[in-house]
Amino acid sequence: MRRFTYLAVIILALTIPLPGFAESDVQGKKDAEKQVMQAVAQFYIALNAMFTGDLGPMKEIWSHADDVTYMGPSGGFQVGWSAVLEDWESQAAMKLGGRVTPENIRITIGRVIAVVHNYERGENVGPEGRPLTVSIRATNLFRKEGGKWRMIGHHVDKLPYLQK
Repeated sequence: MRRFTYLAVIILALTIPLPGFAESDVQGKKDAEKQVMQAVAQFYIALNAMFTGDLGPMKEIWSHADDVTYMGPSGGFQVGWSAVLEDWESQAAMKLGGRVTPENIRITIGRVIAVVHNYERGENVGPEGRPLTVSIRATNLFRKEGGKWRMIGHHVDKLPYLQK
């Protein structure tokens, strides 16, 4: 009987439609992917501005909700906009300089949530002006809020020179 119950639950779970795009809504999906790609580009513009100490663009791309999460290159796990912002502020104060860009971007998208996987490659500037390589994996989460894609999660590998 127990085996039958598990099987019934699995079959039921597989038949429940998930929020996403119907096969017939090809144009809607293409439009959403284009919008998410623009949000990804805005995030990396914001990240590079943060390396100079400018947090304005970062504040614009992020959702300010209590459920956002951040697992950055120095470690830790921040939950909620105030905790996430505090971490970004401490990174901005370092003024790491340099530039990173996303590579091999892969988007999985639904109507209101998008998951973006990519590599972040580039360099920061360390003590005494020497370059420090950035080559890490990243997962970025976006949610459509008020018609605009906002970042709700960012998770990257740790960078040894930033670990606390």
